[in-house]
Amino acid sequence: MTHAATVGGERFHFADLRDLLAKATPARSGDQLAGLAANSARERIAARQVLADLPLKVFVQQAVVPYEEDAVTRLIIDDHETQAFAPVAHLTVGDFRDWLLADATTPDVLAALAPGLTPEMVAAVSKLMRNQDLISVARRCHVVTRFRDTLGLPGHLALRLQPNHPADSPAGILASVLDGLMYGAGDAVIGVNPVADSVPELVRLLQLLDELIQQHQLPTQACVLTHVTNTMRALELGAPVDLVFQSIAGTEAANRSFGIDLALLEEAHAAALSLRRGTLGDNVMYFETGQGSALSAGAHHGVDQQTLEARAYAVARRYRPLLVNTVVGFIGPEYLYDGKQIVRAGLEDHFCGKLLGLPMGCDICYTNHAEADQDDMDNLLVLLAASGVNFVMGVPGADDVMLNYQSTSFHDALFVRRLLGLKRAPEFEAWLQRMGITDGAGTLLPASSVPTLVSSVARLLEAPR
Repeated sequence: MTHAATVGGERFHFADLRDLLAKATPARSGDQLAGLAANSARERIAARQVLADLPLKVFVQQAVVPYEEDAVTRLIIDDHETQAFAPVAHLTVGDFRDWLLADATTPDVLAALAPGLTPEMVAAVSKLMRNQDLISVARRCHVVTRFRDTLGLPGHLALRLQPNHPADSPAGILASVLDGLMYGAGDAVIGVNPVADSVPELVRLLQLLDELIQQHQLPTQACVLTHVTNTMRALELGAPVDLVFQSIAGTEAANRSFGIDLALLEEAHAAALSLRRGTLGDNVMYFETGQGSALSAGAHHGVDQQTLEARAYAVARRYRPLLVNTVVGFIGPEYLYDGKQIVRAGLEDHFCGKLLGLPMGCDICYTNHAEADQDDMDNLLVLLAASGVNFVMGVPGADDVMLNYQSTSFHDALFVRRLLGLKRAPEFEAWLQRMGITDGAGTLLPASSVPTLVSSVARLLEAPR
């Protein structure tokens, strides 16, 4: 099926649904690199005109990646709930945008709709929306998850405490954890990206973090962000695994390049559930995504990177994760060139994930060779916090010395929570108050008021391993 529209006296033709979606996408370097982007602003507007008139039901009838060739497509189509889709099944993409922005579309309505939406539908409508539209709708999507504390409540913003160290030094990692806890960070997860890829090292790090959590009855969860197969081997060895982590993408071929498939994720999910380590809930998975991953793997099938990012959320949704975050600027300027593109992509990713029913967070970040700086990250942080993002990253000084990229800091979280009146996870906030780290209003107290935490961390370092 071909599509065409005239803008400014010029006629534009779009070969198929993939071409239409790609040409309607806001400008970004990854789509240009792939040869998929609109060649002019006029062509982009023409694509959006056609897309606005396209019935939503087309996305159930036509797959951007063939059903027979791709397990992610099969997951999307086979899991689609027709009854949940019914309230919007008669709408075009443009009508759907208006429906989403209407006052009558409440959080309960959006939650009921989520199983009836496909990633391609939400990607399509996002291409017709301004930033303020993405913020307005995402803010009404409430996705609450639980393991040892409650994440995603309206009016709350959680933080992943990211204590990475370039040598996986226990002293360095625990020093960063202590620093983060003293700033009230860590309610989303204490999550370490390890340097080493060995299972014994993974087990050592998991034991270190678990000792800290158990000793202080910390209402949070730990995760070492290694490949899912490493985590499963550690789990078999009796390691204290809270969450299973994996990077995922929007096509079967891209996931294969990560060394995973849906069956492996299913097995890992079942294994983590069997441990029953969560005290409040059983959301046991943590996924990371990022626009451009399928293109960088040569597995994009001619589909634009933002639509493929939304397809990754269908994979995540299958396993009821505690946390999902887009590492929005990490892949580099080849895919998101500058601060403007990073900000737009972050808002799109959060909107699409939330609309599909996912507990979305964001690593608000950039690499040092991108045309971006910390002011751009400040802007995206405020916009996402206003959008109701579930969690962001807390990195000492916003500078990850192991992964060598720039993110957001413990101080940034204090700023945006104070600015917008946002709270930490309630169980975590209660713990901070019991420890004397915050007062009854959630305000930080002087570090000298919690000598027991400092001394116990020191003793943990001295323990034989």
